[in-house]
This record gives sequence, C-alpha cells and structure tokens, in this order.
Amino acid sequence: MRHLVEENPVHLLGRFAVRRRRLVLIVAALVAVAAAVVGSGALSALSLSRFEAPGTESLRAAEVLAEEFGTGNPNLTLLVTARGGDVDDPRTAERARALAAELGPDVRQVESYWDRRSPALRSEDGGQALILARVPGSATEARAAIAGLSERFTRADDVIEVGVGGQDEVFRQVGAQAARDFLRAEMIVVPVVLLLLVLLYRRVSLALTTLGIGLFAMVGTLAALRGLTRFTEVSTFAANITLVMGLALGVDYCLFVIARYREELAGGATVPAAVERAVATAGRTVLFSGLTVAASLAMLVLFPFPFLRSFAYAGVLVVGLSVLGALTILPAALACLKPHPAAERATGFWARTANAVMNRPLLVGGAVLALLLLLAAPVLGLRFGLPDDRILPPDASSRVVQEEIRAGFGQEQTDAIRVIAKDVRGDDDYAARLGDVPGIVQVDVTTNGYGTTWSAIPSQEALSGDVPELVERVRALEPDYLVGGYPAELADFRDALTDRVPLVVGLILAVTFVLLFLMTGSVLLPVKATALNLLSLAVMFGVVVWGFQEGNLAPLLGFTPTGAVEPSIPILMFCIAYGLSMDYEVFMVSRIAEEHARTGDDRAAVTAGIQRSAPLITAAAAILALSFAAYTTGRVMYLQMLGAGLAVAIVVDATFVRAVLVPALMRLAGRANWWAPAWLRKVHVRFGLSEGR
Repeated sequence: MRHLVEENPVHLLGRFAVRRRRLVLIVAALVAVAAAVVGSGALSALSLSRFEAPGTESLRAAEVLAEEFGTGNPNLTLLVTARGGDVDDPRTAERARALAAELGPDVRQVESYWDRRSPALRSEDGGQALILARVPGSATEARAAIAGLSERFTRADDVIEVGVGGQDEVFRQVGAQAARDFLRAEMIVVPVVLLLLVLLYRRVSLALTTLGIGLFAMVGTLAALRGLTRFTEVSTFAANITLVMGLALGVDYCLFVIARYREELAGGATVPAAVERAVATAGRTVLFSGLTVAASLAMLVLFPFPFLRSFAYAGVLVVGLSVLGALTILPAALACLKPHPAAERATGFWARTANAVMNRPLLVGGAVLALLLLLAAPVLGLRFGLPDDRILPPDASSRVVQEEIRAGFGQEQTDAIRVIAKDVRGDDDYAARLGDVPGIVQVDVTTNGYGTTWSAIPSQEALSGDVPELVERVRALEPDYLVGGYPAELADFRDALTDRVPLVVGLILAVTFVLLFLMTGSVLLPVKATALNLLSLAVMFGVVVWGFQEGNLAPLLGFTPTGAVEPSIPILMFCIAYGLSMDYEVFMVSRIAEEHARTGDDRAAVTAGIQRSAPLITAAAAILALSFAAYTTGRVMYLQMLGAGLAVAIVVDATFVRAVLVPALMRLAGRANWWAPAWLRKVHVRFGLSEGR
C-alpha cells in the first residue's frame, strides 16, 4: 500500500526538500547562523517579572502608594548584626546610621531601625536590626541595581556585620542560580543525547543531523524571542524552556521521520522516494503532533502574567521550528547522506507485550491502573502556597539573611499589609480593629492630604500560614479601603492564576480532542487518550506532592520543603506534560490507524502499530526524560520539581500507558474504537488527515 500514499502539501514539501536539497541546506545554514547571532543577545533583551496580577486591588494599591504617598513595598533589606553588645550601643548605632546614609542616594526611600526605633525592625534578642529600602523601577531594572548594591553592602568590620536580603534580592538570586543550573544541565545533556543517538542509529551522520535540528530550533526561537521583546514583555525563563524543549522535540520528530525513511529503504525504495514517502506519512504525524503540543503551550497566553505568557511564546516557536526542521532540513539532509536501511520486523518484544496484554486486558490493565492510581494518590493532598527564599539553596546569601530574620524577628515589616483610605483622616477605630486581626502584631499610621495609609505588620507565624486568608480578613474589615502590600500581591497573584485554570484546561482538552478526531475519525480514541494523559499527569503531580511538598526527595536532591507548591509551576508542568503525552499518543495511534485502514483487523492493527511505534516512543521518551531529569541537579527547588515531575510523567506515559493501558483498552473496545456518528464521519471525510490513506 506504500505506493498509494496520496499527494498532499506535506508530501509536496518533502519532494521540494529532496529536489532542492542543496538550496534548502544552504538557506538553513545561513538562517541558523543569522539566528545564532541575533539570539546571542536574547538574554540581555528579556525581562524579569514580579508576582503581580494586572488589574488587581493590590496593584492599584501599589500605584496609589507610589503616586500619593511616595512609598511602596521595600524590596531590599540590610540585616545589621552588632558584633558584641546590642544594636542600641552608640558605636553600632553610629555605624548603622552611616550605612543608611550611604545607601540613600541609590534608592527611593530608606527606613532604618535607628530612625524611629520601630519594634518590628529590631530582633527579639536585640543583637540585630534592619534597614529597609525601595529600589525603584521594573523588576529587571531594580534587580540589576540591587546586584551592585548587594555586592557593595555585604560587608563586616569590627563593629557590625551586614547581610543583604529582601524580595527582589531573593528572586534576583533565583534567576541567576536558575541560569547557571540550566547551562550546566545543557552541558550534560547535549553530549549524552548525541551518544544515545549514535547508539540508536548506529550512524554518526544521522545522530549529528538530528542534534542539528534541535539546535536549529533553539537558536531560531531565541532570535524570535528577541524580536518579540520589541512588542511585548518576555520573561528570561522563556529562554530556559527553549533550551529544554528545542533539543527534546527536535530529537523526537527526527526520530520518527528517520525511522519511516529507513523502513521505506528496507522495502526497496530509492533514497528520493523513501524520503518523500517518509515525509508524506510520518511527516504528517509530526505536523499533527506539533499542533497538539503547540496548542497546549499556547493556552498559557490566557494567563494575565508575562511570566506564563512568555512560556507560550517560546513553546509555540520552538515547536514550530522543530516541525519545520523535521519536514524540510531533515529530508534535504537525508537525500544527501548515504542510505542506511533498517531491518523491518513484523514481530518483536513490543508485539509480544501487546498480545500478552490483549489476552488478559482486564487483569493486566486493571493491575497497572491500580498501580498508577496508587502512585497518583498523594495528589489529593496538593496544597498551593506562596514562594519565599527557601526555594534557593541553604548557602545562598539572601536566604541566609532571610533565615536569620525568620528566626530572630517576631515580625517582618517588609511583609506589611498596606491599607489605603482616600479622604480619611486617622480613624483610630479602624487601626484598633486592624490590630485585632489574628496574626497582625503592629499597626503604623501615615496621613497626608490624600488620606491615610495603615501598615499592618504580620507575625512570622502568620506569614508561614495561610497568607491569602489573612489578607481576606483585612479586606473584610472595610471593603471600600484598598489593601495592598507584598502578602496581598501574592494572594491576588494566586487567585488570578487559579481563576483561569478551568478555562485553560478546558480549552486544552477541547483542542486536542478535535485534533485527534481529525486524525483518527474516532470519538472514543480521543476520549481514551485524554483520560490516559490525565492519568499520567496525576502520577506526575502525585510525585510532586510526595517528593517536594512533603519533602521525601529532599535528602536526595538537597532542597528545603515548604509544605506547599507555588501554583504557576504545576500549571506550566500540566501544559508541557499534556502536550508531550499527546505527542506520543499521536505517533502510536497514527500507526495503529494506518494498519487498521490497511487490514481492517482490530487486534492485528494494535499489535503492528505498537510494534512499529513503541521502540521509537521509548527511545524518544528516554532522551526527553533524560533532558528533564538533568535539571534535578540544579539548586533551585522549583527547577528540580519541574525536571523530576516531567521526567516521571514521560517515563510513565511511554511505558505503563503506551505499552499496557493502550492495548488493553483498545482490545476491550474492539470495533467501537473507530466509531463516530454519521455526521461526524462526514466531517472527518471532509477535513480529516491521517498518516496513510
């Protein structure tokens, strides 16, 4: 039936790449070099972000504080430790005042314990005190300035010792550490992936070509991201997802096209014909797969945060360039390389496994399902929380400072909840009620021509508990007053994030269902794929809760568990993992559907389809899981969580799900696998696509 593969745009693209192979390779090389030059400046053009939700009450409060009161959340903290004696010692006070004066010209506002003796700025034992400052500007501007201030003010003499912390210093160090971790991981992953490809292909030329497609996707995406910065804010972390997924998807897509190309060679086709047929068949599946992954990641643009939107930009770009490379550059290269056909086997380990499962689908499938549900069970205890310095390694300087503040101070003024009332003078009754809110230990009042602002300082115990609930209690006192401050910003960020989750998840499920229907013409197969992918994701989140929230992986990976998970990371993991799981579903189901169209035999189609696709899925999953697992060697806890969780999801999906649950469910469904209502069959006839017709 191979000679009956129909002409289609993808087939024509493969034919063009073969016939104009030298032109395609020259243009690709020039584009890659230009992209590398442009992309080399991408990191300096990308931006840092804060936990701010546009349009929220806390952000409006921040604007009023800046415009009407000339103040805002302190983002830089100097922890001053008296070397012998007390912070009220005259020599210590003199040095500390000089320190605050030295800091003054570089910041917008400075608040020192030695100015007004606020109890919130003095440690309980009297040995330490704080100087707070606000460095103005965007997150990128402020953290760039703080980098210099941190180096300059981290000091010690015979009277005082000074450490630098604060919100922006913590997250500046998170970004710097994450960048180092990503670079180190890539230095590990690239040579290991090349070695695995050589072992898989047994040809250095094919391994280098595959790796080259991944690098092409990376540099092209970095260059495009730099161009996007002219129109919108793009987070620096978009570069990280580019490095992870560029290599992984480039390898994935090339594996499937090359495998089909070698099958065609083994069947007696000439090199040009084998390349064209590989692109016309496997290439269409690659295109569909790319659409599913891109659709999942594109939904991140629906969140109102530059941080998550940046992952959408990077994800769609890197998927698109990986597909483009696999459908144009790869065919041109294959047409130039010496042919190396692979021996084609009708039966093998995967066929025997599929047959064994289909002989006892309820027993084997039920046992595996029970195992996966057991692994997923901890997800029921998933608890969302707010990030702090503990995502850094214990020896990070800003974390050391924050740990000392947490241990030595009963409250922390940098985390004050700021309440604003226009045209209100004083209101002692409100100040008293605010002070009575459980968890609030001190209330400071400022009045000017605009109105009044109250600074409600929480206890350390309250800050380690349910911060959003504390913010809601304050807001409930006077609904007409604006409530802001860092705790309110984090609470609003979490609420705005979780409010969009149902919409994003629903759209991802709907779009991928439509794409799978167009590929298979079946209603049941997309439903089954969705259920199995959600099962893989449940296992992933079970590992996240068990390993990171509860801390069971802490001794192995060296992080500090906080008892909660910052919500944006699981959302990102969901979009990536769901897209990649659907990626493997597309490859496997396309081969099963092709065999079913050819033979009409349900069981034989499943056996042959799994035998042809499972080895490639396993190889691709191993490389992809390795790429993500390399990030567990990092020192930022959320980066370790991302790497470990995605690696687990990919391994579970490529083994238990694809090798056991897919054949078990397809055996149980029988002919219903391919059922669709008459009107939907007409839609598929008109618009559907598949690997082979």
